[in-house]
Amino acid sequence: VGFRNTISLDQYAAEKLGQVTRFPSFNLGVNIEKANRSLSWTRDGVLLPAEDNAQALFRRMFVQEDGATIKQQLNRLDERGSILDTLTDEAKRFNNRLGNSDRSRLDQYFTSVREVEQRLAAAREWELRPLPTTGASAPTPVQEDKYFFEKYELMLSMAQLAFESDSTRIVTLMLDAFRTPVFRLSDSQYGKKDTTDGYHGLSHHGQDKEKLRQLEAADRQNMAVLGKLISNLASKQEGSERLLDRTMVLWGSNMGEANIHDNTNLPIILAGGGFKHGQHIAYSRNNNLPLSNLFVAILQRMGVETGSFGSSNDKGIDLATR
Repeated sequence: VGFRNTISLDQYAAEKLGQVTRFPSFNLGVNIEKANRSLSWTRDGVLLPAEDNAQALFRRMFVQEDGATIKQQLNRLDERGSILDTLTDEAKRFNNRLGNSDRSRLDQYFTSVREVEQRLAAAREWELRPLPTTGASAPTPVQEDKYFFEKYELMLSMAQLAFESDSTRIVTLMLDAFRTPVFRLSDSQYGKKDTTDGYHGLSHHGQDKEKLRQLEAADRQNMAVLGKLISNLASKQEGSERLLDRTMVLWGSNMGEANIHDNTNLPIILAGGGFKHGQHIAYSRNNNLPLSNLFVAILQRMGVETGSFGSSNDKGIDLATR
């Protein structure tokens, strides 16, 4: 009761890095319930809706708008800037009448306004630059939610295109089990057929053998899709390095045992990024470390100067580099 979310890892990183790419971040989803589910949250704890349309994402990255549309977008950015100017002028009029506490809050407001102004200026500059080109074809949409893994692979391919074209440096992708109905599996042991329950229903299996068998097949397919992404990133060169060596891939779940809603000892995989891999780092349930310690290591690897994030502590986490 009374819990309020705050800034998510991706938005914190985007905020600290600044707009070094056209898009500060991409927040994506598969079978996502846009109003209630997302991996991206603002500093004030506001949910940022995820993009679940691969075609729309492709257009944003690679389809150049006509001159009239670009001019319209620039006018919108200028209008937002003028509104901020008006608000700032009005706020300054009251500054001398305020007490110390209210002045402090006003200073915080001015800081936020300056940050927005900087983002608007960067956005205006990017609008004047041509979009990158790609040899990839526009994606064919996957309409039915039952083709969960096909949607998953398609959105990962869009994420890879975003990195290859340097459209953004940060991508999140949420797979929404709550909205995934009966879905199609393609597993060497289970076969190619539909499940008997939705993803969320399978995760609450109650030790039912058939549900466990299907959930295991879904987990194997999840790992196959992740493995394909990692192989694809390893096969692409970016300068003298593989794209994988310049990309951190973080995969995980918010549940350690979904059947009983246990969120300790979460299954987390970190690949790429130049770290030393091929190791399983396990911690005692009674002497564990917060996952946010890993987030701090990731942020530092990205060049963000920070010693804390969320519920992290000062024990750190040892992630050797190659």
